[in-house]
Amino acid sequence: METNNQPIFHLNEGITNTHLAYFRKHGIIQFKSFLDKSKLAFILSEVQQVQELLLRNNIQKVNGIPLKFGTDVDGSPLIQRIAFASHYSNTLRSLLKDQRLQSLIALLGPYDGRIGENEKDGLVINHYVNAAESQFKQLGWHTDSPRDLFLGSRILPMLNVGIHLDDCPLENGGLRVLPGTHEQGLLKLLFRKKYFIDNNPDKKEVGFDIEAGDLTVHDGRLWHRVQQSPFTGEKSRRRVMYIPIITGAYQPKTANSPTPFYHKLAHLYGNKPQWAHAKAHTETLTRVNTPTL
Repeated sequence: METNNQPIFHLNEGITNTHLAYFRKHGIIQFKSFLDKSKLAFILSEVQQVQELLLRNNIQKVNGIPLKFGTDVDGSPLIQRIAFASHYSNTLRSLLKDQRLQSLIALLGPYDGRIGENEKDGLVINHYVNAAESQFKQLGWHTDSPRDLFLGSRILPMLNVGIHLDDCPLENGGLRVLPGTHEQGLLKLLFRKKYFIDNNPDKKEVGFDIEAGDLTVHDGRLWHRVQQSPFTGEKSRRRVMYIPIITGAYQPKTANSPTPFYHKLAHLYGNKPQWAHAKAHTETLTRVNTPTL
């Protein structure tokens, strides 16, 4: 595996020509210190509040998207993947209006784009931790494009924006990508790897030294995975918020939206939809306006 030799970029006022050139070549870019320490603490507190609300109300799905549940290092229940998280938080909703995030739309090139707060899976919070009953420790090789096929449309350009809430040096696992594969043909996009099943390192993959508050952007056609941390307990904790930037027709999800087929496949491969002590509950909430902290 190649080591992290990524140049240091800062988003500051928005996307520059240098950013554009780098992203077009590699399909991935990392921006340092998108969130400062005070804002990061604020966001982490809000993420905790969202989780507590969902657990308290025994919510299993949001707009047709199943939540992933596990157990934290202290034995308490943990939601390891939350979809449409901004629907439960004014603070997270406001974050999506940050002009620096809006500027990332330029990375789509000639396409008109938007932040998909109400589309795809919305603002997603992934929470990886190695604990005894954790259901979400890694994520196998995949691209973000075939979901369009599952939803009955052609593959459209998209960006996946990650806001990293914990330090994740290269040796702690985390994001791995195959640079340049965003320009591969359709056959390699669909069949280069076994989607989500293949977790094996690739000799051409690149990892990252990520600090809490950093931001990454990858092209949805890029092959990527999340490597499991070699550590257990608190040292293995990695929380990331992912935001889709998409194009094409506006297709919002609602409480009546069906569960996409690819999420049903994930369930068959062992991603259980509830933690051990959760009561069965099918209630789906679309929006709860929690007060800004």
